[in-house]
Amino acid sequence: MSYVELIDVRTGYMAPMGGQTLGTELTERYNAASPFPHIVIDDFLPAPLLDKVLAHCDQLKIDEEAATFDRPQERFKTSYQPDTLDDDLRALFYSFNSKPFIKLMENITGIKGLIPDPYFMGAGIHEIKQGGHLSVHADFNHHKPMNLERRINVLIYLNKDWKKEYGGSLELWDEPMTTRHHDIVPLFNRCVIFNTTSNSQHGNPEPIAHPQGISRKSIALYYYTSTWDGSKRSHTTQFQVRPGSADKRDWQVKLNELKNELLPPIIARRIRF
Repeated sequence: MSYVELIDVRTGYMAPMGGQTLGTELTERYNAASPFPHIVIDDFLPAPLLDKVLAHCDQLKIDEEAATFDRPQERFKTSYQPDTLDDDLRALFYSFNSKPFIKLMENITGIKGLIPDPYFMGAGIHEIKQGGHLSVHADFNHHKPMNLERRINVLIYLNKDWKKEYGGSLELWDEPMTTRHHDIVPLFNRCVIFNTTSNSQHGNPEPIAHPQGISRKSIALYYYTSTWDGSKRSHTTQFQVRPGSADKRDWQVKLNELKNELLPPIIARRIRF
């Protein structure tokens, strides 16, 4: 039995929540978790629904809507926009932006006034191929088109029979990057929800090494609140280096941030690193 039984397996649409309290039993555990509020929920959605998503992954094509990354911090990673999916799978992503699902996320996290992203900026279906990884990082914090503050990430994994030795586990690190608190295997229908702040360090830095060359796949969803104001500093993804590792520093971002802080805007806009 799945935790969320409100989504129609055939259409992908989400029905209204009955009791309005689903998820409140998890709030205390969510907010007490370390190194930052988070929770892991297995058997999250009806499995046949995710089977449909997984089957569709074999047809995904890199087009102008997809974003592909291949650099030291994010290797062999592609993000596919929900609007390029089949009708029923698009309906599923629209359900993730619906009132019932948002209410569930509010109940679990205790964060009220969550706002979905109709643009799915950076969200969608993520795939990391053999040998690829995503270094530990804190996510971008400002949705500029909507002027919103990013608050939570929702990751739903699509990897059947995945083992820890295949790499790709989600690591959660403390703010100073001294201790890895969790190493979460990305199992099929496992959902991880966590607060997104400038200090919520996470990633899957260990390269994918599936014996059959199968890629690591996930659904990624981001939610916001209308709490952004001029006192906050907007930043892009902030990659970190694990102690004793061969991780590479993201000097491109560091140089751009330094340029924007020290130089007048009219000069900073003309400089390209």
